[in-house]
Amino acid sequence: MPAEWARHEATWLTWPRPEGISFPDAFDNVPAIWANLAKLLAEGEQVHINVFSPEHEVDIRAALKKADAPVDSRIHLHPFPAYEPWCRDHGPIFVRSEREMAVVDWRYNAWGGKYPPCDLDDDVPRHVAKLFNLRLFSPPMILEGGSIEVNGAGTLLTTEACLLNKNRNPELSQKEIEQYLRDYLGVEQILWLGEGIVGDDTDGHIDDLTRFVDETTLVTIVEDDPADENHALLAENSKRLAAMRQPNGQPWRVVNLPTPGYLEQDGQRLPASYANFYIANEVVVMPAFNHPNDAKARDILQGLFPTRRVIAQPALDLIWGLGAFHCITQQQPAL
Repeated sequence: MPAEWARHEATWLTWPRPEGISFPDAFDNVPAIWANLAKLLAEGEQVHINVFSPEHEVDIRAALKKADAPVDSRIHLHPFPAYEPWCRDHGPIFVRSEREMAVVDWRYNAWGGKYPPCDLDDDVPRHVAKLFNLRLFSPPMILEGGSIEVNGAGTLLTTEACLLNKNRNPELSQKEIEQYLRDYLGVEQILWLGEGIVGDDTDGHIDDLTRFVDETTLVTIVEDDPADENHALLAENSKRLAAMRQPNGQPWRVVNLPTPGYLEQDGQRLPASYANFYIANEVVVMPAFNHPNDAKARDILQGLFPTRRVIAQPALDLIWGLGAFHCITQQQPAL
């Protein structure tokens, strides 16, 4: 599995539906988020969008037209239905060799069976493999794309809270899970963090915590306020990162990202994290939360991605769905 910063052929999105459950009583502003993102990504790569129905396509085309996005030339619509729009987790995970691209179709159960039904979402990777006539690998293990982070050079980072959760693969041991990751993603070293941030209904996805930005550098979120319930668990993850070593025995370079603090809606804490950025060919799309730390986080990431523009996109409407820009995207590497 190539690193996210490796050259993309395209980005995959799944368009949200007003009938979906991801944005209760707050859907009106959501389609514009997808339309503006698709337009932005299309400047540097192709964009593929999963569409639920012909009626859904009419609404999608209207939103893309309103955003002046290049639909049909750079943005392509496909009749691949999914109930919810979190393409990082149900979409195709691409792996490649020097000569061939393939799709890994992990099983998907909507984050431990929390949000049924999810059978259509689970089928998306098979549709994509058929579209491009790619080989399809189907490991007998539940895995969401947001639960893993790779550096493209043999190392994978994940969390115990998610991958070892009994609502995913209760019949598998940690050793067996690690073997599936090695067999199907081509990694050798697997590193484990502990808990996810408070409010994350995925049981602790890594893409809200710690991300690779190059083969030897990680960014990780830290909470400076000791009274914040994220403070201790993020400090523990930072402690683990400091003790980890690269395959050559050297420590990883670890760069701290701030958090946007406590963000809630209707009494519910939201899993707002600057780590949920997406690395595209020409830009890095970072969620912004109308907080003073937005600018600090953007400056840190811009220093780490000197060849890309880091764009802080408003994400307050998006985070009500308990995810951000990494959660709604899935990269298709170039061969």
